[in-house]
Amino acid sequence: MNTALTIAGSDSSGGAGIQADIKTMIANGVYAMSAITALTAQNTTGVTGIMEVTPEFLALELDAIFTDIYPDAVKTGMVSSSELINVIADKLKEYKAKNIVVDPVMVATSGAKLISDDAIATLKKRLLPIATLITPNIPEANVLSGISISNEEDMIEAAKRIYEAYGCAVLCKGGHQINDANDLLYRDGDYMWFKGKRINNPNTHGTGCTLSSAIASNLAKGKNLDQSVNQAKIYISGALESGLDLGEGSGPLDHGFKIDGEY
Repeated sequence: MNTALTIAGSDSSGGAGIQADIKTMIANGVYAMSAITALTAQNTTGVTGIMEVTPEFLALELDAIFTDIYPDAVKTGMVSSSELINVIADKLKEYKAKNIVVDPVMVATSGAKLISDDAIATLKKRLLPIATLITPNIPEANVLSGISISNEEDMIEAAKRIYEAYGCAVLCKGGHQINDANDLLYRDGDYMWFKGKRINNPNTHGTGCTLSSAIASNLAKGKNLDQSVNQAKIYISGALESGLDLGEGSGPLDHGFKIDGEY
């Protein structure tokens, strides 16, 4: 069985972070492993507490994984401190990690900043240059490109600038802000649109985590980048269309919508 590692924070309500990543990886047919960067107390209505692991402990987690069950792909999510980002970058280089998908969680869709300027600078310097693919939303692409995105032409220009700055492929996620669910994949001076269909479901907690994990899962199975993004888009559409409705706020996706069997 192919293997994938998620490096991210824990979501106690199970809809995002490590929990969403593991569910997604299982549903996409790979063995999932995790290195937890932080515990969060959260649910569908918000976050009430965060407790980071120490850099030393994160290093131990990564050593334990890479020296025993080597991952075929790695996905990183929200990492809120420079110290932890440095540990991740050091270990991914040390173990020559492959198929690295970085979800550069910096800015919420609402526009609120989620990590410090110092951590953003470290993310840009240490993690993005070793990524295979990064998956920014529009506010994150604004920060990484230095331009304000308001249409599809801006998405292309922003992705081009990000690629030229960091050398990694870019999946710029359009979302409802620009064009519903159409995402732009840019690399090597070329780009491709991945069309998504509008799904009327307000429960979208964890969609970013889920998409990046699904892409990593497909890369782990040996699919190329175009195939991996396309398959991940199909998967996340199905998880939204399933119509799971849990919690008082923006609820989670149905990650296991296609899992059928005796158990």
